Amino acid sequence: MSGELGTTNLLLAIMAAVSVLEALLMIGLGVGGLMAYRKVMLLVDGIEARQVAPAMARVNAILDDVKTVTAKVKEEAERVDHAIHTTMDRIDDTADRMRSNMRAKTGAVVGFARGLRVAIEWMLHSRHQAHET
Repeated sequence: MSGELGTTNLLLAIMAAVSVLEALLMIGLGVGGLMAYRKVMLLVDGIEARQVAPAMARVNAILDDVKTVTAKVKEEAERVDHAIHTTMDRIDDTADRMRSNMRAKTGAVVGFARGLRVAIEWMLHSRHQAHET
């Protein structure tokens, strides 16, 4: 039975050594991963500082300019809209005044023309009746 224990102990020793090697390998991978992570983060921070931050500053400046231009365009559009509405109101008022002035000034002429037409129709009608009888 002692032979069997020696083999078992040898196998257990090999397994323990392999477990220790696996643990050392896992620790080594963890340390390597941490070092790679730090290098990548340094690289990302450097790119951000050199490229992204200035680009964001330019983008923000452009957005501020766009915001200013948009506000000015909106103000000018409102001003033009107000001017158009005011002009249209004045044109409507002028048209109403012209219409009422024309009616007042031409009312007598139209009345005279209608009266003349009625008189001519009456004369023609009375001549027509005189010829029929």
